[in-house]
Amino acid sequence: MNLRTTSLFALMFLSTFLSVFARSQPLKVGDEAPAVSGTTEAGTPLAFADVYKQQPYTLVYFYPKADTAGCTKQGCSLRDAYETLAKKGVAVIGVSHDDVAAQKAFKEKYQFPFTLIADTDDTVLKAFGVPHIPATQLATRQAYLIKDGKVVWADYSASTEQQAADVLKVLDEQKS
Repeated sequence: MNLRTTSLFALMFLSTFLSVFARSQPLKVGDEAPAVSGTTEAGTPLAFADVYKQQPYTLVYFYPKADTAGCTKQGCSLRDAYETLAKKGVAVIGVSHDDVAAQKAFKEKYQFPFTLIADTDDTVLKAFGVPHIPATQLATRQAYLIKDGKVVWADYSASTEQQAADVLKVLDEQKS
């Protein structure tokens, strides 16, 4: 092998390694929140950095698949507490690998008052370091609370029915 071929293989290995590493390392408390963009259920782009600036807090939660039992419970938990969350200054963004049509149908069916992101290319998942469920393209269930552009709470096995209660508890602890 010549130097050029060796360099090419080394570069390919490094990029593969970094890609795998990024997926296996979720964000931690204190990390900068990713200034990533995604596509909403309406098919429009959303810059997360803009959302971080609009409210004191942003909750970004990841779920495996729209309109499945656990994901519906998680979303409905946040929907039912949305007024309280909004009064506490929390913007909510839900993210999964589903396409725009699936996210739109999910939002409409359950009347979610918050934005859902159709992350079909895994841009948002990778930016947050959210891994897939093994042998699938489905995101693991996680949640991140962001304040001033930094992660202040990370839940690596986010609850379904208790998601809103968990977030509200953290918000109360943040104020004390």
